[in-house]
Amino acid sequence: MFTSNPFADLTIFFSPLVMQVYIVLMILLVAIGTLFDMLHKGSARFFVRQWRRSRATAARPLSGMDSAFLAAGTLLKEVATSGEFCNLKRRISHLLMFYGFLFYLITTIVMVFVYPLPATPTPAFLPVLWNIGALMVLTGGYWFFFFLRVDVAKEGHSPFRLVQADLFIVSLLVSVSFALIWELVQTTGSLTATQIVFGIYMLFTTLLFGSVPWSKFAHMFYKPAAAYQKRVEQANGSSNLPTPADVNHIVR
Repeated sequence: MFTSNPFADLTIFFSPLVMQVYIVLMILLVAIGTLFDMLHKGSARFFVRQWRRSRATAARPLSGMDSAFLAAGTLLKEVATSGEFCNLKRRISHLLMFYGFLFYLITTIVMVFVYPLPATPTPAFLPVLWNIGALMVLTGGYWFFFFLRVDVAKEGHSPFRLVQADLFIVSLLVSVSFALIWELVQTTGSLTATQIVFGIYMLFTTLLFGSVPWSKFAHMFYKPAAAYQKRVEQANGSSNLPTPADVNHIVR
């Protein structure tokens, strides 16, 4: 089960082209939703304004090499290792979801576009990585949802209390959960049950990618941009943030 391409059996329902078009539409939804979110919330204007202010007030101009090093540092810390999280548990949870979602998403795209038919053997490592990625998302996601959310861990609210900010994590967890359930149901041989579960899987996947303007999905694009801008301002001397306090001096 874990070494076979679950998407290859979709030919029982419809042409592989349908799933391929669906994935393209989801990518467009994310792009359009992120753009709308930036324009609606003024994020684009904010970044442009900050960039102009930084250039105008810079005490030290940065070379192209300097900018490249700053970008690399942002990718290594804020993106690759989630270094912005001081809480180790939240950091581990975030990394599980981040890398798990990458495995899950990339292998989905490859299996749907490159190996869409049962007659085209899918390398076993792709479904294995797909399942590992899904399990990583669920492990990190449910850990975060039930134990690490601020309103649960710090404010004592029930984990089942939902607000708009939870739309992303809830739709992500339900979508990936039903992906694995769909894979399991396929092994029963029940066409009706498989179609129903697959339909639920598609419903929440569409909600995940279609709700970008109202969820925190777009934050994964904002945070690296904001972190890079902060590094640039610190490097060129245009930052207007206060200098971190000397804790030892304060204690004395």
